[in-house]
Amino acid sequence: MFPVRKNEPEYAKLADTPAPQSNTYGESIDLGAAHPDLTGKSLCINGDSGIGQNPNRYKQHGFYFNADNCIGCHACESACSEKNNLAPHLAFRAVGYVEGGTWPITKRVNVSMACNHCDDPVCLKGCPTRAYTKFAEYGAVLQDPDICFGCGYCTWVCPYNAPQLDPVKGEVEKCNMCVDRLEVGLKPACVAACLGGALDFGVIETPAKNSHQLQTTIPGFPTPEITQPNIRFQLTQSLPREMTRPDAVPLRYVRDGQEQAYTPQVREEERNREWGVSKLSSRENPLVFFTLASQAVVGAFLALFLGPLFGLGELARGVHPLAYPVLLFALLGIETVALMISTMHLGKPHRFYRAFNNLRYSPVSREVAGIAVFFNLLGAHALLTAFSGVFAFLPPALLAWLTNASGWGAVVAGPVALYFMNAIYRIPARPFWNHWQVLTSFYGSMLALGAMTVALVYATANAAQGKPFGALLGWLALPVVAGLALEAVGLWFHARDLKRRGGEGAASHYEQTTTFAKTYLARNAALIFSVVAMVVLTLLRPSGLTALGLWFGAALIVVATGVIGRMLFYALVIPTTMPGAFFWRNQAFQEHAQRNGLAARPQTGVAVDAH
Repeated sequence: MFPVRKNEPEYAKLADTPAPQSNTYGESIDLGAAHPDLTGKSLCINGDSGIGQNPNRYKQHGFYFNADNCIGCHACESACSEKNNLAPHLAFRAVGYVEGGTWPITKRVNVSMACNHCDDPVCLKGCPTRAYTKFAEYGAVLQDPDICFGCGYCTWVCPYNAPQLDPVKGEVEKCNMCVDRLEVGLKPACVAACLGGALDFGVIETPAKNSHQLQTTIPGFPTPEITQPNIRFQLTQSLPREMTRPDAVPLRYVRDGQEQAYTPQVREEERNREWGVSKLSSRENPLVFFTLASQAVVGAFLALFLGPLFGLGELARGVHPLAYPVLLFALLGIETVALMISTMHLGKPHRFYRAFNNLRYSPVSREVAGIAVFFNLLGAHALLTAFSGVFAFLPPALLAWLTNASGWGAVVAGPVALYFMNAIYRIPARPFWNHWQVLTSFYGSMLALGAMTVALVYATANAAQGKPFGALLGWLALPVVAGLALEAVGLWFHARDLKRRGGEGAASHYEQTTTFAKTYLARNAALIFSVVAMVVLTLLRPSGLTALGLWFGAALIVVATGVIGRMLFYALVIPTTMPGAFFWRNQAFQEHAQRNGLAARPQTGVAVDAH
């Protein structure tokens, strides 16, 4: 338990005030009544088996922030960092701000934000390792860094940037509501340290002393509909119609004349159209290879296995007894490398097996399980096909059934795994990703890269044997064109819908057409050129080495287009996070500090090494 000082001031103590039965979202505040089986237990804080005597122990607690009183002193940040012994580049609580008006009449609104211990914690549902738990005690959402393997998915899905991925340790940590203080009747350290009386804490829906508003939004705060956060605001001062962020995110918040609510819109400014190549690389580089390689492998197996059923007899096992198993094992090898590279995205790669722990809720767990099922079925089909003699002890009918069953199983499991892969990115907190274009992109890559892989392998095999292959290339060009067209259509609707919706998604598109404009246009031009080139090759059907050379050239363009598009996919996303400050939680400043060496100074608050 937390040691209580003899002279603990009254403002640091929890108040026992009456609370309503339900909160703003209609959820019960009394968690003990809703979950009686979870009550009466010790939180085992620091090995202490005692149980706190707080009369409101089983009621949902939350933070109260009075923006009228916040002076931006950052005492709450310092107290939180000191109590949790945080590294300089981490902060469970951060103070950002939005500002507006014209000099000399300007307004600034500070917002202090930590974990909101939501009623519907998306971090808990998204975490594949089940490192998160929402307790009946105080409604606290707690996370265990020892269970975490550092995938960072919780940082993707949280709209408030509460979970913090430490690139040095390779694990996530977050605000723990100071439950050790709550157990002895004290408010969290950040609240006790607040100089202006702006931050308070207690049973949710109970206003702090001398306060009267219980708003669920404030300028710069993402919509509470995503997670139903347990934080309430007060802001009575009049503000300009438009408020902007001091960080590098091109967003402004504009007040709706009727509802008096601020909605995010793109903040356009004078910018040059650039290539942005230096900014394409991101922490998600391993996922660029993993997603594209997995989609290519699934598509190649579908084309290889289903091709004979659609009249492509040259792809049958008996026609090329060597090419068929060699290609199967090559696909297995590619997927093996892709899986190994995907673990480089983890802070703790050696804990990769924990990805299966949350199949009930986490799309990451489902994707990993789907890929694993496909991989094993593909391996079984390859072994049964290539080494049928080893299994001669089995009845021929049974061997044939097992070979076909494993093949058909992989045919089903592959696209299902890619659907789960798509579900990972359908995140409300990342509007640029939350669009059906993700599915068209993934399935488009499956069709285009997969069919092209099979076409090149079999065309090369036929050319080596002096056999014609023009007709085969002509038919396999169809799924390539279909895949490229599918991706092109999805991208067109994606750009149109982002501009219509506004907010963070439109800001991502604005970055796409300014910071990365030349790269974006080059990718689009290459995509259109690839479609036209494949159509021309389908119609003309050249033969011999000329055809093979043209196909290899087209393949290079298609692969380059896919890689650039996928890197843009990860580099462009702007999450619905809280506004930062000029230096703190400002991506532009972090890049500046890492570029000129400031990050080497711990007091800068920027991590030097990325895991």
